[in-house]
Amino acid sequence: MFAVSFFFMASLIIFLWIMLRVFVCFREKTFSVKRELLLLLVPLCIIVIARCVYFPMRHVNGHIGTLNIDFDKIFPVRYNLIPFVRLFDVYDGWQLNIIGNIVIFIPVGIVWPLSFKKLNSLPKVCLAGFLYTLLIEISQILSYERCSDVDDMILNTAGVFIGAGIYFFVKRCSGK
Repeated sequence: MFAVSFFFMASLIIFLWIMLRVFVCFREKTFSVKRELLLLLVPLCIIVIARCVYFPMRHVNGHIGTLNIDFDKIFPVRYNLIPFVRLFDVYDGWQLNIIGNIVIFIPVGIVWPLSFKKLNSLPKVCLAGFLYTLLIEISQILSYERCSDVDDMILNTAGVFIGAGIYFFVKRCSGK
């Protein structure tokens, strides 16, 4: 078993993002401080979502708890593939779960089309958000303390849809 701290995960995300951006800038032979500052919103979204998805919400000894990975304990894999069956009766505070899963992904729907020119339509942003959510749900299999759930994918994608709807509405109203 090994435990991953939030600080380590956030540092790793930032490090990988910087390496990716250095590689892209060298390959494209362009660099814009304004663009790079805007693009920092992408790993920020990823870090905030990672905090909410992988780490316990309650603090442990005044700190964010760890993500525990133990390959001996992940089987049987915990998952739910039937939509809306467990949404209302499994969770204490299910309302917060529903609202939280939607709200946390609204920034993705705004930041990603703002940052990536190829995400230039609502369906493209929603597909990218769905695939990101799918990646998260698959990765949760590694932690025996987490459960992959189709409801989360639906709610998270709904959040991306709302955010992208806001982005494209504002963009259309501003004439850009």
